[in-house]
Amino acid sequence: MLSGTSSVKAPFSWRLALLIGAASAILSVGIGLRQSLGLFLRPMNADLGVSASEFGFAMALANLVWGLSQPFIGMLGDRYGARPVVIGCAVIYAMGLMLMALAGPLVGLNIGGGLLLGLGVAGTGFGVLLGAVARAVPAEKRVQTLGLVSAAGSLATLFLAPLGQLVISTYGWRAALIAFAGIALATAVLAAGVGAEKATPGAGQAPEPALSARQAVSLAASHSGFLAMVIAFFACGFQLMYITTHLPAYLAICGLPAAVSASALGAIGLGNAFGSYAAGILGARYSQKRLLALIYLLRTAAIICFIALPVSPASALIFAAAMGVLWLSVAPLVSGLIVHLFGLRHFNALFGIAFLSHQIGAFTGSWLGGVTFDLTGSYSTAWFSMVVIGLSAFALQWFMDDRPPAPSIPQHSRAATFAGLVRDTI
Repeated sequence: MLSGTSSVKAPFSWRLALLIGAASAILSVGIGLRQSLGLFLRPMNADLGVSASEFGFAMALANLVWGLSQPFIGMLGDRYGARPVVIGCAVIYAMGLMLMALAGPLVGLNIGGGLLLGLGVAGTGFGVLLGAVARAVPAEKRVQTLGLVSAAGSLATLFLAPLGQLVISTYGWRAALIAFAGIALATAVLAAGVGAEKATPGAGQAPEPALSARQAVSLAASHSGFLAMVIAFFACGFQLMYITTHLPAYLAICGLPAAVSASALGAIGLGNAFGSYAAGILGARYSQKRLLALIYLLRTAAIICFIALPVSPASALIFAAAMGVLWLSVAPLVSGLIVHLFGLRHFNALFGIAFLSHQIGAFTGSWLGGVTFDLTGSYSTAWFSMVVIGLSAFALQWFMDDRPPAPSIPQHSRAATFAGLVRDTI
């Protein structure tokens, strides 16, 4: 297990700098495109009659597919490296957006915007890219560097959301989706900078035991702290995907123009750039589990303030900026805890399992928002659910056991069924 940090300073490497830059750009574009898709609900409703629940289900399906495929795509990254995984998934991402633009609502939304988009973002998102960066940087800089890469995670939203709204207003929503597909395909070119450089373990690091992926999954599933973190991660996905999918429609109901919605999504991206980097810096100095708990608590407090006060352009932008600071700041902390508990050898697979919980939450938040609105004509139930779930995540994360497990490998665990499914993959 990784129980310490290295005292050996690694020299500057242009390959490492290229890796960090490419990973940041790919992550930013992939997440930025996904976070901007809420802009398409109202024009698709006006043109095709797509309801809030139908659109919300497609976005929820994308997140569920993302989560279910992430452990397996992560294993491919562990085995073959990030580059081929990113290239293949960038092509799938672009195909999904094209199908969403050109096919009818049933196929375009559910196959293109659901299945293909979910697979595409799984390989151009956190699980594969953070693993590549974590392996390439020295231990004493790992959490900070992961924070730097995560800071770029929604920075592109600052530009992509206004760009998408401009193209929708000028040329229509189909043209905007085709433009988004071209941008997604460009990340395949950026994947050339994602190499396979390995960091030399420092003198203060204990060697990692040579576990198989099945043993690593079994060990993680028997660790109460890891399970608590995984369950709390559900709240993160629930809150963020509800806001991504339904905030533009909610602001429109409140009488705000579409430009405010695009600006709000952009403010989330800008706020994330500061919040994620700050989380990486703080995570290297203070308890990562407590920082995660505070993020869940502060997010929930921001939601309470937003729904308790009258909605205006100013309150919408302040809320978006506050949520942006707390948006992807969980990523370097969750990543750091996984490395602290289990090491780097199977990081992608273990992050994928944790991220599955996040995406189940994202599916629930996106779908619940649409269903409750169609049934009640209001988003109140979904906002209240986010408050309850956020407070529960705070409690789980605050009391998480973050001690690395003993080196012995359990012979039987709750992961046995899952491990059997992945055994032939590794």
